[in-house]
Amino acid sequence: MAGIMAASLLLTLLMEEGYAVLYGYRARRELILVALVNCLTNPPVVALFYAAESLLDAAGQSGLWMIPATLLLEGLAVVVEWRCYRRFSAEIVRPFWFSLLANVFSFGTGTLINLLAG
Repeated sequence: MAGIMAASLLLTLLMEEGYAVLYGYRARRELILVALVNCLTNPPVVALFYAAESLLDAAGQSGLWMIPATLLLEGLAVVVEWRCYRRFSAEIVRPFWFSLLANVFSFGTGTLINLLAG
């Protein structure tokens, strides 16, 4: 589990830092903030995802139930990140959209990598 969490965090940091640069944010302070915010949200989201998957599997309810669980967890991450960016960023003009689009980008990339790998 620790390996999965570390890989997920590393991939998320690479994707969301890259997204921030593509979005136009290059100031050291903003890039550090993006990294810290993702270190705050990614580990709990991944841990809760696997806990939900385990509980749903045990109850014989996995499969489609993981879609709302994933949407809920990712939605919570977007809200937490948005609030952090709104509070602590000096440059991010539309923190909600930045958070939402960065998460869609990193989640979509991770999903694509998982589909291609297995």
